[in-house]
Amino acid sequence: MGYIYLYTGTGGGKTANALGLALRTAGHGRKTVIIQFCKWRKDTGEFLIKTRLGDLYEIHQFGREAWLGKENHTEEFGGEIFKVECITDRDRELAEDALAFAAKITQEKKPHLLVLDEINLAAHWKLLDVGRALEFLRKIPKQTTVVMTGRYAPQEFIDRADFVNVVQEVKMPEKFEPTEGIQY
Repeated sequence: MGYIYLYTGTGGGKTANALGLALRTAGHGRKTVIIQFCKWRKDTGEFLIKTRLGDLYEIHQFGREAWLGKENHTEEFGGEIFKVECITDRDRELAEDALAFAAKITQEKKPHLLVLDEINLAAHWKLLDVGRALEFLRKIPKQTTVVMTGRYAPQEFIDRADFVNVVQEVKMPEKFEPTEGIQY
């Protein structure tokens, strides 16, 4: 029987936790499907590894090339300046497409592990309807374990999950350079 794991909080490592489970799953010869909400970058380790892991690992991205936020501004992280853009109707369409794709691929391929990366944030930002996401979770095949990641998990997701972990930032250097293979 598959469980639902939820990783939320403002600290780093939510996606990394999910990817660790994906690596374990592939290591045991079982299928992992990763659906990334609001992400597009093709230079991340989790995207680059897909061809090396073959049929055991799929990753699909549903995000436009932009850091999303409630208002247009710039933000510094790890010594880099990022332009943050307002959420648009296109972002909502992409999130809905991601959920529909997850429903389709889950029924067709019945993966051992399904990672819904940043679904919590997509729901928080109202890119997805929480009720529709919960309905999707009710239809997950019994052998599929689900991992949901992202900041600001809605209470309904927390209530539904079997395991909930809050990743909290305790300490971080004011300035650091993101390391290839660690932060991305």
